Amino acid sequence: MDSTTARRRAPHARADTAPATDASIAAAAEIERFLERLWAEDGLADRTLTAYRQDLTGFARWLAPQGIALAQAGREHILRYLGERGAQGIKARSNARLISTLRRYHAARQKQGAGGADPTALLESPKLPRGLPKAPGEREVEALLAAPDVATPLGLRDRALLELMYACGLRVSELVTLPLAALNLRQGVLRVAGKGGRERLVPIGAIALDWIERYLREARPQLAGTQRSEALLLTRRGTGMTRQMAWTLIKRHAHTAGIPAQRISPHVLRHAFATHLLNHGADLRAVQMLLGHASLSTTQIYTLVAREGLKRLHAQHHPRG
Repeated sequence: MDSTTARRRAPHARADTAPATDASIAAAAEIERFLERLWAEDGLADRTLTAYRQDLTGFARWLAPQGIALAQAGREHILRYLGERGAQGIKARSNARLISTLRRYHAARQKQGAGGADPTALLESPKLPRGLPKAPGEREVEALLAAPDVATPLGLRDRALLELMYACGLRVSELVTLPLAALNLRQGVLRVAGKGGRERLVPIGAIALDWIERYLREARPQLAGTQRSEALLLTRRGTGMTRQMAWTLIKRHAHTAGIPAQRISPHVLRHAFATHLLNHGADLRAVQMLLGHASLSTTQIYTLVAREGLKRLHAQHHPRG
């Protein structure tokens, strides 16, 4: 894969307005080579590659006035840079991501046979607070699902979209890239292409399946018109929708359902899917498979969410709560 193709697949961060120097051009080229290898080997998403690019470019710009190339920076340089970022109020989570990016960068250099020690080997990531996803209750989700006006083709599409997200726990990027061929109505399953190119089969559920079948029968042909799009969910122009459009639709229907906009998002629906499954006794490893998590530890956060909900229920209704 040439550099032009890689740059087209992984969008650039905003261009720097400072004039380019030989050092900055060399640093940018080094970063692009690293990102091209990552894309070719691991198939990382554009957003991840963009985040890596921003982290490495920022560090390279900080190093440039000192006459130090990105690959030459030592542990002391990284610590000083982290210290300055902390003094500027940059959050611990952003610094943890930076350290993760630098670890990946130096691991790739070692793999390529670069000499010298890895300056990130003894670095410790900042301690991060373990936040719990704020999942809406089942009644709130039911209100959200019922919000679209299903008497119209767009409303019927939106109902199918919401039902599909909640029934399958989809990421918004997975939702908007679903092709029609990913749906197996006879078996009631969805083939989902997740992170890192990993595929999984997710059962849809009878209610969601009914709405999807109705959308396919009554609304999709009208939306498609003369277009021959392979996307499952279509816009009024007959094309596939974007992540931003799906986000906006969910916010709009949340407003109709009386749910504050800040409390709902595509990812919150994914949280609700996992939390409600666990509340009803689902096995944690099964939920991991349905969500497409590579590690069980990622899924275990939802057991904390379910436990908090049970504690609130106990405190509200138990005589000794």
